Amino acid sequence: MRVNNIYIAVISIVFLAFTVVFDFFPRSTYSPLEKRDLTQFPAFSWDKLASGEFTKSINSWFSDSEPYRDMFLSMSMKEKDLIKLSLSEDDITFHASTDNIEDEGPSDEELEAKERQVGKYDNKVTAEEVATIANRGIIIVGKGEKTRALMAYGGGSKGGVDYAQSANEYKKAFPNVNVYCMVIPTAVDFYCPAKAKKASNEERPTINNIYAHLDPDVHAVDVYTELGKHAAEDIYLRTDHHWAPLGAFYAAQEFCRVAKVPFKPLKFYERKVVHGYVGSMYGYSKDISLKKNPEDFVYYVPKGVKYTTTYIDYNINKNYEVIGESKPYKSIFFYKYKDGSGGAYCTFMGGDTRIVKVETGNKNKRRVLILKDSFGNALPGYLFYSFEEIHVVDYRYFTKNMKEYVRANKITDILFANNIFNAYSNKICRKYVRFLNQAGGGHTHADSKPNKQGNDTKHNATTPARTEGNATNEPVKESVAEDVSATEQ
Repeated sequence: MRVNNIYIAVISIVFLAFTVVFDFFPRSTYSPLEKRDLTQFPAFSWDKLASGEFTKSINSWFSDSEPYRDMFLSMSMKEKDLIKLSLSEDDITFHASTDNIEDEGPSDEELEAKERQVGKYDNKVTAEEVATIANRGIIIVGKGEKTRALMAYGGGSKGGVDYAQSANEYKKAFPNVNVYCMVIPTAVDFYCPAKAKKASNEERPTINNIYAHLDPDVHAVDVYTELGKHAAEDIYLRTDHHWAPLGAFYAAQEFCRVAKVPFKPLKFYERKVVHGYVGSMYGYSKDISLKKNPEDFVYYVPKGVKYTTTYIDYNINKNYEVIGESKPYKSIFFYKYKDGSGGAYCTFMGGDTRIVKVETGNKNKRRVLILKDSFGNALPGYLFYSFEEIHVVDYRYFTKNMKEYVRANKITDILFANNIFNAYSNKICRKYVRFLNQAGGGHTHADSKPNKQGNDTKHNATTPARTEGNATNEPVKESVAEDVSATEQ
């Protein structure tokens, strides 16, 4: 009897402790592990109460914002890692999505039927949100230092037509401007073991289909073939959904070949390293094996070229809507992160929520505009030897009129550079077309300009955005301004 009483007392104390923690301790608002804002307490309205939406939203808020959320989540991952079974001799683990689709994915016939119904190829997924990155789940392959997370791709061979049409529309709008279309593949096509191929469709057929729909005067930039030649090198990050800066180097090289501008080999760059990097796929997959096996984030800074970087930062509200912008200001292009920082991919330009203009010492009258998602962030740093000016626009935040912007900045080349998930999304493609005729302007300028640590926001290059598409960044709190080898004027 005494033992039973002790047992009941211990359980009661534990239960009481959890009740106090979960009901009275400050609730979490941001998850560094998952690199996202957590659910906020819902705004009350009688309509929401009557429909049941209000109480449902409270339930979501309560479960998503629990105190010490990341600590408990990490403990859970460690426990699962201790008891999990190896699913195959190839060390393949699947993290299924709740939004998952058939194992074999949509067939061409199914996609054609869908197009007849709605008039568009509609991909539910985009590469920057957890549920959409893994529309069938995330695949973890290998072990130890070879552990790698892969995004399963669910697109079909006849998708992505709208991306090609967007590039075609820009060529029609700017007949005297060179227009290029680059579709960036993800790591799954290069590193997925044969036994896991069933979990992901091939990306190459979609890419071929996009290029086949380009008008003759729009230039395809086939980086898939070039990346395939270097797949044995570290061209993709193992713990992050982005490619590695080295992969972007080979893609930039291919772009410059197609654009017929000069390009410098890696010996003209200084190699820099952030050690102990664990990227976005740890939080997405909740697989502790990624955290146990960090990688080096290696990037390259051009040497001996003078350049000036000018930013216009967008102010973003909690719904990821642009509500204002800063005045133009000069700052650094490359940001330095401490070893172990999960924000190292923000090295380039410090984030996504800004327009970027880089003026180089070249006088070849070639001015390129890059229309990109966060994969495209790693490209501009390799073009300082190639163009007189480099302009960078993220598809999520551009509010100006594109025709006016191209005209005012005397743009000679426009490059579409987006990962295949975003290239597959007709919603994102419609945004690009809308830029051509949107009114533009209308935002007030902030009185104070951001500090040199980049965007003072949680919505930067490695955090999944809640809108369609690409990642925005985690806070750049650990960033320290760096004197880079290349001279920034």
